[in-house]
This record gives sequence, structure tokens and C-alpha cells, in this order.
Amino acid sequence: MSTYDAIIVGAGFGGMGAAIQLNRLGYDNLLILERESDLGGTWHVNHYPGLAVDIPSATYSYSFEPNPGWSRLFAPGRELKRYAEHVADKYRLRRYMRFGTEVTGAVWDADRAQWTVSRRDGDPVTAKYLLTATGFLSQPRKPDIDGIDTFAGKVIHTTDWDDGYDLSGKRVAVIGTGATAVQLIPELAKVAAEMTVYQRTPIWVSPKPDLAVPPALRRAFAAVPLTQRIARWAGSAVLELMMVTGVLHYKQLPAANRLGERWCRAHLRRQIRDPELRRKLTPSYSFGCKRPTFSNDYYPTFTRDHVHLETTPIARIDATGIVTSDGGRRDIDVLVLATGFDLWEANFPAIEIIGRDGRDLGKWWRENRFQAYEGVTVPRFPNFISLNSPYSYSGLSYFTTIETQMRHMDRLFTAMRARGATEFEVTQHANDEFLGRMREKIGDSIFALGQCSAANSYYFNPHGEATLLRPSSTANAHREAGRFPLEDYSFAGKG
Repeated sequence: MSTYDAIIVGAGFGGMGAAIQLNRLGYDNLLILERESDLGGTWHVNHYPGLAVDIPSATYSYSFEPNPGWSRLFAPGRELKRYAEHVADKYRLRRYMRFGTEVTGAVWDADRAQWTVSRRDGDPVTAKYLLTATGFLSQPRKPDIDGIDTFAGKVIHTTDWDDGYDLSGKRVAVIGTGATAVQLIPELAKVAAEMTVYQRTPIWVSPKPDLAVPPALRRAFAAVPLTQRIARWAGSAVLELMMVTGVLHYKQLPAANRLGERWCRAHLRRQIRDPELRRKLTPSYSFGCKRPTFSNDYYPTFTRDHVHLETTPIARIDATGIVTSDGGRRDIDVLVLATGFDLWEANFPAIEIIGRDGRDLGKWWRENRFQAYEGVTVPRFPNFISLNSPYSYSGLSYFTTIETQMRHMDRLFTAMRARGATEFEVTQHANDEFLGRMREKIGDSIFALGQCSAANSYYFNPHGEATLLRPSSTANAHREAGRFPLEDYSFAGKG
């Protein structure tokens, strides 16, 4: 049985960041297991028409590895995939990666003080440390609609897009109006003969300043990195105002939230003149209860003659079409599922993880509360780092979260080795104190004080608690990652 210093599950940006940090700490005997055929996580899996990053590109990269070559302010998905490949090559991470390897579970072996990781097609492997970087949005959700499996036409989920299938002249139905659909729907409308969008929950959409980045500016970014750092700071400041101030600090600064909502409402009014259509596209929940997005062409798509917005609930799907609860029927050729991901049921955690004394992480989270100290570690799970945990997501750029967790790892592993130890485990007291602090802070947010019941937001877990986002500023999260009390951990073993 092969043994490693650390096993990382997932070869997306989170997993690569963890590997880079472990290398910095002196660990080189690593194994990165990835179920997909290549690296890049969501930017490898997703390649639907219109795919692009939904925040300014300058903020969507490692701060220590900026990319001066983004072609647009909101870079298309293929550029994110190339950036992932660049990072893997520059930091020599491919040597650790094993693709097409599905991890089925991991068990802590207290006698040997190591993790045993099981693979669906392969022998188990062991490591001193286990890091899960499976991403927040990695388990596609298929809608639970009566008869969906009886549809005889073409079915495409956005996470498994069929690039070889021609939708030209087809009657297309799209289920879902989240951030993915906002990007996809305008592109499908260009080729479909007829398209019907089935909307359960509208989404807040703001203008998208999606400008091409002039070659001269790209050269300036490459020649003078400070210029790109300034652009990154500016983009981050806007996101911080929208998400952290307006959403998480709603009690203290409700005006910031109202500003975001009014900005989106004005955008909708400018683009949709029909009051009835505008009413259907206007969310009934508070701004920020669900992740907002940017688009200039989403709303105008619904004004085209061959595009229809259907807000009546779907009753069933049969071999040739969709029937709504009012008896309406529409025959279709293609069913597109833009229904997002199963975040809480299938992704927290994405694999079975058994810690000390047989504690099952998924079962424990569901029977108690979803919780993780600083969004990174969990009591009774020694030598375990969870990179997609409750209260870990900080800000709107995933890289903010990744680098905060890398900083936490640096302080934790450095302290462990300074003590001559090889094992770490967060104490129950520290975990409980952190959970209490987060629950108190979330009480100031839009999630507690706003109207979120109609949002159907993945921010909320099955208990109805908003435990995905960390209710603090990104600066605070980064600062605490480098200053948390070392006594919050117990250390054991001998190096």
C-alpha cells in the first residue's frame, strides 16, 4: 500500500493551492486524486456556450500568480482553464496528479496515525495528512420532476455539455435561471427555433462592464505588476461592498444593500419595458439572499419573439414535452438542465470521511450543525483539512477563500513542526467558540434580517441556516488565518 505525506482530493484551484502551500512547507511526497480526466475543476467540467467568470478577472487568480493576459474584464471559461494549466505547469503539480480516480472514502487509522483513502478502481492509499478540495459546486443536481426520465428527446446538463450536438432550429426548454443560465440562455436563443425558459426563482442581475482588455494594458500588467494589483484591489473593493458590506453587515449598513438592489432594479427597468414581463423577472427576495450575477444580454433575450418565460410550476415531463400545473403544454426537442448543484446533501462532504472514534463527518454535520473551525478543521478529525467547509467561503472570489486557507495551513503546520509533532487536531472548545461567534455574526446579515424564504439559495443548508459564507470581511478572515491562537489545536506524535 502506497503511503504519502499528504493526499489531496481534487485538482481544481483549491487542490492546487493546497499542494503549493505544502510544497512551501517542505512536503513533496504528495498525491492529488481527481475523478475527472484533467485538472481545473469547474473550469474543466464546464464548457457550455457563454461560460465566463462571473466576477472581474483581475480578482479571480492567485495573488502570488497574477495573469496579465486576460482578454476581457470577465474572462471566458477557456482562459480560466488555460490559467489552471499554467499554474500546474509552473509549480510542477502534474507529477502529483492522478486523473480518472474517484475517491469513495477515507478513514482515520489511530494506531498508525494516518489516513486510509479508498478508490473506486484501485487499491487504497495512505497518507499522514488528508485535504479535501472537491469544490463547492461539484455534484450536479438533476431536478426531481415527475416523468423526467421518460423524455425521448435530447437531455443536456450544463455540467456535461455536448459540444457536438447542434441546437440550430430545435425547440429548446431550459430549466433553471441561476448564474449559469444567465450566461447560457442568450447564447441558446441565437440558434434555437423556439426556446422556453422555466423559472422557479428570478435572479438579481446587474450591468456587466464586460470590456475587452486592450493589448497595451495587458503589456502594462506584465511589465509593471503593480498596475494589475491596483486593478485587483479595485475589483475586490466593489465585490466587498456588494457582498460583505451589503449582505453580511446588513444590520450596520443597510444602505449598501439597498444600493445593490436599486442598481439591479434600474438595470431591469432599462432593458424590459413590458411591466408584466418585468414583474416576472423581479425577485421577491432581498438582494443578497441568493448570489447575484452580471449580464447585459440576459434580460433582452426575453423580449425576442421566439423566447418565452414560463413561471407556472412544472407538473410533469413526458416523452415529447413539458406540462405545467395549469395544464399548459409545450412540445420540445431538447431539454437543457441548468439546475445547478447538490451542494449540501451530496457535497458536505463529497466523500465519506470517518474520523477519530468512528465519527462520520457527514452524519455528524447533519445531526448537529454544519461547522468547521475557521472553515478549515473539525474536532475528532486529526490531520484533516477541509477546503470546502461551512463558514469557509469568504467574499465573492473563490481565490480569497483559497489563500485564506493556505495561510491557515502555513501557521498550523509551522507550529506543529516547531513542537516536534506530526499530528494536529482542533479542540472542541475552540470549535464551539468559533461556531458561536459565527452564529452571532450571521444574525447581522441579510440572511437573518432580510426576506430570504423565496430565494431557494444554496447559501442555506437543510437546517435553514446560512452556514456557507463566513460572516466577516475578507480582510478579517485573512488576518485571523495568520493569527488564530495556537492553543486552539492539540498536537501529538513525534517527528
